[in-house]
Amino acid sequence: MRFLIAALTLSLIVPAAVGQEQIEKKETQKEIQKLLKLKKEVEALLEEKRQLLKKIEEEKKALEKAREEFRKEVEKARSERYKKLAQIFSKMDPEMAGQKISAMTDPKEAAFIIYNMKSRTAGEVMNYVDPKMVDRIVQTLTKLRASFLSDGKSSQGS
Repeated sequence: MRFLIAALTLSLIVPAAVGQEQIEKKETQKEIQKLLKLKKEVEALLEEKRQLLKKIEEEKKALEKAREEFRKEVEKARSERYKKLAQIFSKMDPEMAGQKISAMTDPKEAAFIIYNMKSRTAGEVMNYVDPKMVDRIVQTLTKLRASFLSDGKSSQGS
């Protein structure tokens, strides 16, 4: 009789355990499917972000190139401005030009104007420039020449 009760109990427990195992297996499969779906979504988002980053980097390069072109245009315009000012000052009476240059507040601008004049005219004008301003102009021109020489040496060494 005990054997019968044990067999009967076992027959009731085993199918319940097998049923539970099948339910757990189905739940595990569902979770795996959800995780695989999430993995695909994450990979798609990651790829989208990579494409966006690539686009941003390309736009950054384009902006840097545009900035460099703009800087060159500004430098060219500045250079043209100094050349025109040098022409104007060259046409003035040297004494008047010297007084105007002496009155300038920025010795760098005065130096660029003198730099763009013919050397003979620049020498005549400098005779009438205030000695303190002449000193500042000469210092600026010396620095300018030194930077040109150092740029020339570095480009020749390349």
